[in-house]
Amino acid sequence: MFSLACIAFLAGYLWTKSSSDDEALPSFPPANATYTRTIVAVGDLHSHYPNALKVLQMADVVDSKGDWSGNVDYFVQTGDMVDRGGDTIQLYRWFEDLRVQAANAGGHLISHYGNHEIMNLIGDWRYVYPDDLASFGSIAKRQHAMSRFGWLGRAWAQNYSITTRLPLHPSLGPHDTDFEESSSTSGALSHAAISFVHGGISPTSNLLTPYPSRINAIGRSFVSRLHSRYPQPQPFPPGPYPGLPAGTTQEEFELYGSDGPLWYRGWAQEQETAAFCKQADEVMKKIGVRRLIMGHTPDLEQITSRCDGRVVIIDTGITPAYGGILSALRIQYALTPIAASSQLADSLEAVNATADDTSQAVLSINREKSKWNELEIVTAIYKDRKTLVAKSERVIEGNFW
Repeated sequence: MFSLACIAFLAGYLWTKSSSDDEALPSFPPANATYTRTIVAVGDLHSHYPNALKVLQMADVVDSKGDWSGNVDYFVQTGDMVDRGGDTIQLYRWFEDLRVQAANAGGHLISHYGNHEIMNLIGDWRYVYPDDLASFGSIAKRQHAMSRFGWLGRAWAQNYSITTRLPLHPSLGPHDTDFEESSSTSGALSHAAISFVHGGISPTSNLLTPYPSRINAIGRSFVSRLHSRYPQPQPFPPGPYPGLPAGTTQEEFELYGSDGPLWYRGWAQEQETAAFCKQADEVMKKIGVRRLIMGHTPDLEQITSRCDGRVVIIDTGITPAYGGILSALRIQYALTPIAASSQLADSLEAVNATADDTSQAVLSINREKSKWNELEIVTAIYKDRKTLVAKSERVIEGNFW
C-alpha cells in the first residue's frame, strides 16, 4: 500500500518531464551555488573499447587521450563490461587506470558486477567471443586472469560491488553509507541519494535492508565462493554447465536468481502505471534513495525514463553486437543559499565587500537561516543531442555542514 509517509517523502518536488532538445536544458551550476556534485553513469559496454571511449569522451569523463578529465565527481558503470566483444583486457585495464587517475584528482570511479561478470566466474562462457578468448591466449590463461590470483579477478574482488547507494550531498556520508530507516521521517536530505545496480532492485527482494551493505556482503561471499573452487570447472561450452558451487547459500541463490539485483528486469519491462510508480516509490523510501538507475535491459534507441525520471534504465546497446546507440546519463546536483536581498546588502556593506566576497557572505547568512534551494538535473547524453530526463527543485531548511 502506498503510505502517507511515502507521499510525504515525495512532497515538495517539482518534476519536469523529458524535453527533446538542447535548448530546453537548464543552466548549471546556478549562480552562488555553494555545493555541486556531478555524476555520470554508463550502462553495458560488453568488451568494446572504441565505443566505450567515445561514450566517456562525449560525457566529459575522459579527455581526448582517454585520461580522466577531472570534470565529473563520480563516474558509475553498472556492469556487463565483459562478453559479446573482443576488448575485455583493454577495457578492464583502462578502467583500473582511470580509477587511480580519478582518485588522484579527487574523483571516484564506481564499478558494479553485471550478470555477465558472474557468469564468467561460474564458467558460463556462452557469450565469450573467439577474439576475446584469443586475446588471453588460452582457456586456462583466461580462467587464471579471472581467478583470485589473476589481475582481473583481484580487480573484481577489490573494486566491484553489486549495488551502490550514492548520496548527492556529503552530509549523508560517503557512497555506500547504509540508509537507516529511522531517518526516513527526519532530515530534508534523508533520501538525497541514488541507487545504482545492474539488473534492478526488486520490490519482492528479501535482501534490501540494510541497504546497500546486505546485498554487497552477499555479493562478496558469492564471488569468494566462486573464486575458491579448485580446480576451476571446464567452461560451458564446450564442457557441461557448471552450475553454482557446493555450499551456495539461499541468499546467494536469491542474489543470482531472476528477481535478484543482477537479473531483475521488472522496472524495465512491466507496464508503467500509477501502481507501478507507487511500488517504485515504496522501494526508494525503504532503501533511502530518490532514483533507481540500472542497465541490463537494452533499449536500442534511447535511455528509458519511467515515473518522471525516478526509474531510469541506461543500457542502450552501446556495443556493436547489439547495434544500439552511444549514451550516458548525467546527474547534476546543487545547493544554493537563499538570502533576503536586504540582509545580503547589509552584510556586504558591513565588510566593505568586493564581488569576491559575495559567495562567502551569502553562505554566512544562510548558515544562520538554514534555507537552501536544492536543484537536481538529470540529462541523457547522446552523440548528437542532449535530452532532459528530469528536473527537481525545492526549498529546504537545515544545516548541512
